[in-house]
Amino acid sequence: MSKPPWTFVLRHLAPGDIRATSAQLKAFRSFSEAGDPPADAVAEMIARLPGGTGRRLFERALHEGIDAVEDPPSELVDFFAEIDAVPYWVDADLLDRGARVISRTGRIGLTTVMPCTSLYGGYLASRANKTLVRTGDLDTMAPRRLAETASWWVDVTSPGGLGRFDTGFKQTIRVRIMHAQVRAVMRGRDDWDRDAWDAPINQVQLTGTLLLFSLVMLLGSRAMGLRFSAGDRAAAMHLWRYVGHLMGVHRDLLPATEADAWRTLWLEAATEYLPDQDSRQLARSLQDAAAPLLLPPALKNSPVARHVLTNYLFAHSRLVLGKRNADFLGTPDSRAYQAAVLGTAAAVFVAESVRRVVPGATRLAERRGLHRRTVLVRRMVREQRGDRTHSRLDAHRPTRLNGRPLAEGTG
Repeated sequence: MSKPPWTFVLRHLAPGDIRATSAQLKAFRSFSEAGDPPADAVAEMIARLPGGTGRRLFERALHEGIDAVEDPPSELVDFFAEIDAVPYWVDADLLDRGARVISRTGRIGLTTVMPCTSLYGGYLASRANKTLVRTGDLDTMAPRRLAETASWWVDVTSPGGLGRFDTGFKQTIRVRIMHAQVRAVMRGRDDWDRDAWDAPINQVQLTGTLLLFSLVMLLGSRAMGLRFSAGDRAAAMHLWRYVGHLMGVHRDLLPATEADAWRTLWLEAATEYLPDQDSRQLARSLQDAAAPLLLPPALKNSPVARHVLTNYLFAHSRLVLGKRNADFLGTPDSRAYQAAVLGTAAAVFVAESVRRVVPGATRLAERRGLHRRTVLVRRMVREQRGDRTHSRLDAHRPTRLNGRPLAEGTG
């Protein structure tokens, strides 16, 4: 078996031996050819119906329910039958607690852990990067892509965000359809090397994304001094299990517990984390985009402020990802900034230790964290003119659907 890039994390933090057998690895890799048939069918419907009709039908069903759509296409009926059926294992109280736990990470979660551990570390998965590289100019799109991702992340991890008609639920479904549209576009490209890169946005990659926002996010937060009880972690994992269900992750790949997530992370690390030059290019784009996006308006044009924040943020990346991965991605290497991150983590750990014993302090931290990250992400989206409808691809008709050329005049 290959040696996963995140060897240190997997060896020292994982609960026991999480390595898979050869048969389990083979079964996992079989999902690299699997897409999301219900969502892919809706994407075909949107492309097929003229004049934006498909998107309007989809949006009405999303906002009002499928019964509000007169004579809905069968693709919509089947899709909404799936997402409207809440799985038996969903616990509303755990969803609420999970959202409050993640909200408590506040600006640390939004400005440091989510971009510099979850997104940045995800660039080690080179096959998944092939889609990103082909969906827009990396340098000009990176700030908007980060703002839109951050906005979605805040939506789904805010208390009350995952009810059927709540923002986090609807945004996740929009992202799922966007993924299906991108899959259709990538399948129609002559330069998509399926033998080398697998199917675009496949089930293995969707599962990897889920792990980056759940287990890896918790790990990065703990590295910054934030403290979570076993119950906190279980609630956060439960929330992301439901988000993964809504994202279209196959039920056989959805981690039910933190232990499940560790085993799945090993599978991802052993088979997907094969960084290449695209990994470096995406990492460089994120390094360039992060500080200007996150700095307050008065400091955005300050070269000194940009330099300091960039080096501080990616010192965190280096500490979490380890020297081997950080060096490959071209991560800044400064012991002074790494010491500053460790100093911050120590101070946060002390404050967190106090929070855990002071009555009412946890709820105060949850409210404060939720408010601070909400204010920041709204500014980010406003400055970048982010697309919260996730419908940009409606104007880009694929040349193929399900591997077949579209007929002239279709859509």
